[in-house]
Amino acid sequence: MTNRMTRKERIEVALQALSPEQLIVEDQSEAHRGHSGYQDGGESHFHVIIKSAALTGSRIAKHRAIHAAVGADLMAEIHAFSIDIK
Repeated sequence: MTNRMTRKERIEVALQALSPEQLIVEDQSEAHRGHSGYQDGGESHFHVIIKSAALTGSRIAKHRAIHAAVGADLMAEIHAFSIDIK
C-alpha cells in the first residue's frame, strides 16, 4: 500500500486479505462536517459492509479481524469506523 492512495483505497486493499465475497467501503465524512473528528477533505468517517467466509467466531472476533487487516497505522488516521458484517 502506498500513501498516494486515498484512505478508502487503502482500506479496500487491506480488506482483500479477508477474501471478501462482498466489500463496500463508504466514506461518510461529509455527513459529519462540523462535528468532532471531521477533517477537511473528508476521509475521517468510514462505513464498511463486508461478507467473508474468513470472518468466523463471535461478533467481536470478526471486528478484531477486520481491524487487524486494516492495521493500526491506518486505523489511527480514521476518526470513525463502523462495520456491517453480512
